[in-house]
Amino acid sequence: MLWNRRLIKREVNRYFFLLGGAVLQGLAMSLFLFPHGIPSGGAAGTAILLNHWFHLSLGFSLWLVNFLLLVLAINSFGYGWTMRTMFSVTITSYTVNVIGKTMYMPHVSLWIDLIVGGLVFGLGVGLLIRNGASSGGMVIPALVIASYRRCPPGKAMFWINLIIFILTASVVNMSVVVYAVLCQWLSTKVIDFVYRFQLKQPLALSVGWRKR
Repeated sequence: MLWNRRLIKREVNRYFFLLGGAVLQGLAMSLFLFPHGIPSGGAAGTAILLNHWFHLSLGFSLWLVNFLLLVLAINSFGYGWTMRTMFSVTITSYTVNVIGKTMYMPHVSLWIDLIVGGLVFGLGVGLLIRNGASSGGMVIPALVIASYRRCPPGKAMFWINLIIFILTASVVNMSVVVYAVLCQWLSTKVIDFVYRFQLKQPLALSVGWRKR
């Protein structure tokens, strides 16, 4: 009985942090990045490339990218991790929808929004990874690489997204790609900080994204 209570408490804490991380990610995207047309990651860039090369719709392309990556996630990390990721992606999407329709924030400076958006986005994704999930998109192959190469997931994600952003430079405005790369660099630094951060009495759960 005591073991069951501890397990339930652990899962409640896990989903509390997943909820917070997903909401932070959605806020960063809807309030700071999307208003300037800055892509939040490589999945959006890949969708643009599929649209340009194969004339697939952006919506379908984005769904296809995430579907294929989630299949990879099941094989690499198991159903529990994949379900937590689906929960996180759903909360993030809902947050973006709600904030986009109900809130407006004046944008004083693109650079301020870029810095704040990158920091908040990195904090949100870092919480997701730390608590056994991800934000979907290129975080999934980044975690696969990190698990086999034993490198920080933020570093792997940065290089994957950098390659995708360079490819999309021929399709979208170059300045947007530069902003996206800068945002990714900043956010991945925060992701790695959250991923490695330890307290003497940890309040958050330890990383649990490896397949059980």
